[in-house]
Amino acid sequence: MERLTSQQRHANMAAIHGKDTKPEIVVRKWLWGHGYRYRLNYTRLPGKPDIVMRKYRTCIFVNGCFWHGHHVDFQKDDLPVANSNSACCKIPKTNREFWVNKIRRNQQRDLDVQQKLASMGWHSITIWECELKPSARESTLRSLAFTLNKIFLQDHRVMRYEMPEEESMMAAEDSF
Repeated sequence: MERLTSQQRHANMAAIHGKDTKPEIVVRKWLWGHGYRYRLNYTRLPGKPDIVMRKYRTCIFVNGCFWHGHHVDFQKDDLPVANSNSACCKIPKTNREFWVNKIRRNQQRDLDVQQKLASMGWHSITIWECELKPSARESTLRSLAFTLNKIFLQDHRVMRYEMPEEESMMAAEDSF
């Protein structure tokens, strides 16, 4: 049973913004506090990533579990599997077909953006809203720092160059 009128529902949904969400601010404050510097909503890259770290060639997407269908599997007919709702993402029963299509489009767009970024040589990291709950937040953010450091070390590793051995140029070395 619907508790809100269509106008009330529209007003609620229109009030939800895609930038400066609480989970995104949590990640940004942690990164800044630990010395990582970044750009926000960088328009020159596909998908306008939430956080762009040029030094690491890494884009961080902070996704809401509902809007991006975290742990929701769809059948071929685009209808969710009976038990497709996860703990962090429940598809509404009202206007279900609309929501399934919307979440499906968001998932496909996320995949396309990540593939474009990878073809451009950028790394993509997705952090889910449920991973930033107080019980799991510190673990998630430490894992993010570990991943960023690993990316930096892989991209900036020093290649060892060994000099080829040459014939000796000194007469004294010939006698040994």
